[in-house]
Amino acid sequence: MKPIEIEKVQQLLETFINRDVYVHLETTNGAYASHFNDKAYNVGAYIRNAKVGVLQAKIIGSGNSYRVGLKTGIGWVYAEGLTDWTLHNEQQLLLAGHDREGRLMVALHISETPLGK
Repeated sequence: MKPIEIEKVQQLLETFINRDVYVHLETTNGAYASHFNDKAYNVGAYIRNAKVGVLQAKIIGSGNSYRVGLKTGIGWVYAEGLTDWTLHNEQQLLLAGHDREGRLMVALHISETPLGK
């Protein structure tokens, strides 16, 4: 993965407009929170291979972190705190947010084909 380049990522996001895509979205503070503070809560969300029709796709933010939003016919999917990106097989866009220690905090994976299990 490499640091987000907003123009390149925006161009890739636009290739998904007016198409059905499969989305993987997860957020986590992992076991990190409770390992270092027994009063901290472990939180996270996970969804894989949710099929959505994309009407609009946008990335915004500054050099530290970014937010990506996908407008669908009935609402929005968005991920915030993204820092890095890569393109798999020329068709799967993976965006992730890592904390200062490099630990995963958020991931958004978008593909025109179902993602692996």
